[in-house]
Amino acid sequence: MAEVNLPIIIGASLIDGINPCAFGVLIFLLAYLSKNIKDRRMMLSHGLIYILAVFITYLAAGLFLLPVIRQLGSLSVGFYILIGVLVVLAGLIEIKDFFYYGRGFSLSIFPNDVIKMYVNKVGKKLWTAFFLGVFVALVELPCTGAVYLAVLTLMTLAGIQLKYILFLVLYNLIFVLPLIVILWLFVRGVSANKFKTWHQKHKALMRLLIGLVLIGMGAWMLATVL
Repeated sequence: MAEVNLPIIIGASLIDGINPCAFGVLIFLLAYLSKNIKDRRMMLSHGLIYILAVFITYLAAGLFLLPVIRQLGSLSVGFYILIGVLVVLAGLIEIKDFFYYGRGFSLSIFPNDVIKMYVNKVGKKLWTAFFLGVFVALVELPCTGAVYLAVLTLMTLAGIQLKYILFLVLYNLIFVLPLIVILWLFVRGVSANKFKTWHQKHKALMRLLIGLVLIGMGAWMLATVL
């Protein structure tokens, strides 16, 4: 039986939280804010609203997917096997990007150009930052959702429990924690270009860590159902 405990939730969410996709989109937003909103309190407000929207969207997606995965899995063990195989494949793709970043197929945000266009249209009203966060959270799922899917599937394998709802809240709080840290440093004076340089330098390593976690979780799922 796959038992999901607190250390697993904390570890998986920390790894998922350093995903290059989530970092990249926030850096787009910070770069825009630095050019168009000079008041740092307004920058902080926009950034926090954006991060809140990401948190709410991911939490809502998890609460929706839990019973769906449970129902589909109850119809056929093959469904769980399929998810396990997909998670392992996603991990292999992430590890490939550590050695050959940008070559061949990669898990990436789609469509990236549309996100940039939306970022450029964010105005001084807070609701625009909120809807940008919702939009980004939805379109970045192909890039960031593999770890989340693995966690949700392991939860359903163990049987949906009340504590897992609390675990989902905690998972998503930790998931957005790196974004909050980046936002705070930005408001304190660290430039968006420095974040972008750091992101470019370390994104391959981030992919490697995520890939190893995915392979481990996928193998765990397969071992549980086979």
